[in-house]
Amino acid sequence: MAQIAVMGAGSWGTAFALVLADAGNDVRLWGRRPELCDTINDKHENSEYLPGVELPEAISATPDPADALAGAEVVVLAVPSQQLRSNLESWAEHIPADAILVSLMKGVELGTHKRMSEVIAELTGAGPERIAVVSGPNLAREIANREPAASVVACEDQSVAEHLQKLMHSAAFRPYSMTDVVGCELAGTAKNIIGLAVGVCVGLGFGDNTKASVITRGLAETARLGVAIGADPVTFMGLAGMGDLVATCSSPLSRNRTFGEKLGEGMSVEEVTSQTRQVAEGVKSCQSVSELAKINGVEMPIVEHVAALVAGELSPDELVRRLISRQAKPETV
Repeated sequence: MAQIAVMGAGSWGTAFALVLADAGNDVRLWGRRPELCDTINDKHENSEYLPGVELPEAISATPDPADALAGAEVVVLAVPSQQLRSNLESWAEHIPADAILVSLMKGVELGTHKRMSEVIAELTGAGPERIAVVSGPNLAREIANREPAASVVACEDQSVAEHLQKLMHSAAFRPYSMTDVVGCELAGTAKNIIGLAVGVCVGLGFGDNTKASVITRGLAETARLGVAIGADPVTFMGLAGMGDLVATCSSPLSRNRTFGEKLGEGMSVEEVTSQTRQVAEGVKSCQSVSELAKINGVEMPIVEHVAALVAGELSPDELVRRLISRQAKPETV
């Protein structure tokens, strides 16, 4: 159906390339390491990130970004959020002028407080009708195993969102289209931070009441910031909001929840990072989201306390204790 470049051969980039190939597209996957690309081409397997998953013949891999991007009708960006700017600075000249740019990334840039779609627009000059985001309950291993899942593709141009929806729709993957790019991006970013907080609670030995409280209040504070920066509050009740949050906070496959668990068990950020091959985006984005909330005059106590924990200013016990001891307020979003 389309020639698609997926820029990033980690677990989610590879799983999404599989979705696109299953939907009938030709996919070129860019990976940073030539040896990984060789394995994907020769064995049809990303043994580094998705061992045991056979990749379709329609997926080929290359370490050359210009080769991956040549002739692409759609460019899917699947690198860690804090690395997007540096990568796009070298890739932008190779991106076809009419290509649709799709972000799989879930983060807010440190320093600039920009969402990924804003970074893409700045560095490529693409208008909002060419920039889309995908968000939802997307645990990569389950997607790669072709377990039934749904997600959201958002673009300010509804017709573009619907076009992408058709390119992604496979027997196991059901995308829904919408125009709320801001809400989808913020929900996808904040859920990683809430997932860290839930993981901390699990690591400390707390049960379902604690987890449910953090998940629910985390959704409420995410929606407050979303409304303040122009999102549709309804988005946070759907797949990109509650759906993604539940998956991230509940599953042992979630790197953010697992990272938080290890923090709750007493490991330092540095110790967990040294053991973890993949990026836990919540660790990288908690400070920028906390700052974005303050800029917009929005209270986000869970995000603020997670940022303090990651910065070494709070212990896991102190994080939970301070959240519970905050002055009680009426139940509200």
